[in-house]
Amino acid sequence: MEMLLTGENAIALATLTLLEIVLGMDNIVFIAILTQKLPAHRQAQARRIGLIGAMGMRIALLLMIGWMMGLTATLVTIFEHPMSGRDFILLGGGMFLVGKATWEIHDNLEGERIVGHAKAAKSLFAVVIQIMLLDIVFSLDSVITAVGVAKELAVMIAAIVVSVVVMLIFAEPISRFIEEHPTMKMLALSFLILIGVMLVAEGLGQHVNKGYIYFAMAFAIAVEVVNMGVRKHAPLRLKGAYVRRDDYGADSNME
Repeated sequence: MEMLLTGENAIALATLTLLEIVLGMDNIVFIAILTQKLPAHRQAQARRIGLIGAMGMRIALLLMIGWMMGLTATLVTIFEHPMSGRDFILLGGGMFLVGKATWEIHDNLEGERIVGHAKAAKSLFAVVIQIMLLDIVFSLDSVITAVGVAKELAVMIAAIVVSVVVMLIFAEPISRFIEEHPTMKMLALSFLILIGVMLVAEGLGQHVNKGYIYFAMAFAIAVEVVNMGVRKHAPLRLKGAYVRRDDYGADSNME
């Protein structure tokens, strides 16, 4: 504890914690979208398990820092472009994210409604696994950033723990906000597509500054917040994942 309170380490801890939170924003959005597929009483549990599991993986990656650095070594050369293990992970994760977000947009706008009182049959296990697998992709940059900012392993681990606690606190209100505002949900999914494209570009060796993406999304959200303030008509409702039955067994849309 005394080591963390030294001047240099305290500054490194504060800086790294802030960076981890910023780098984890896309992860929070992804978790918010995924957990909406679960019944309401399972959503908070999925967020907690997913984020705590992700924290464990990030700490494990830090402890295997030698292996992590080895991921940047060239494995193969494709069309004169060297590809490392990190590149393949980013490429695969980015393609999955683009596909997942595109599917969610289609499902919300044009997908079939599912009959039954509960939400679409999504298992808690499946959602948690998706959260943890995608967090490996999101963790690569944050772990490498941690190594670059701090010198002490304890500082890196403390920053990850603090950032995950912050994400646990804000994951639920963010999820609820996205659920209650369909246009924000579409913006969030568009944000995930942008992040996926950025990961694919990174995997192909083309660096993209995340700041541009964050600025674009912040501007879009600001415009939508203004629209929400002046909008007079009822908000748009996306297609839900469930319907309810009346007493006579006929299906009726749940508003």
